Amino acid sequence: MAEEKKAENEKAVAENAEPKAAGPAEKKTEAKPAKAKAKKAAKAPMKGAGAPAVEKKYNVRGNIFEGIVVSAKADKTVTVERDITHFINKYERYKKVRTRIKAHNPESVNAKEGDRVRIGETRKISKTKSFVVMKVLGDKKGKKGEKK
Repeated sequence: MAEEKKAENEKAVAENAEPKAAGPAEKKTEAKPAKAKAKKAAKAPMKGAGAPAVEKKYNVRGNIFEGIVVSAKADKTVTVERDITHFINKYERYKKVRTRIKAHNPESVNAKEGDRVRIGETRKISKTKSFVVMKVLGDKKGKKGEKK
């Protein structure tokens, strides 16, 4: 009886099927799952000249600001300047404040100097960049379209 079950189990293992339950004294032998073989056969993604140019996506979370691009000299980076009027309670007057923010300039947006842009906060991209340009709103004067 035990020999018959053992013979059936060996046949099942050879055919990559599930073996039948064996007695308590007998050892169970299992075949390697087919998934392990499939994982090794999967090809790695293409890299180098033959690969398509895909741009990274950045999740925008947190603050969203508008400002004017002051500098676009660095590669894929722009400096956006914001003018803010800040009310001071003690003197009951307003104070002008300027802030400069470095932002990632994706090739799909490609903001240039003098453009009015909307930037959104994202994860740290580099030591100084944690914003990404979302949209070009127009030139300095607010006009949409190409500049002359």
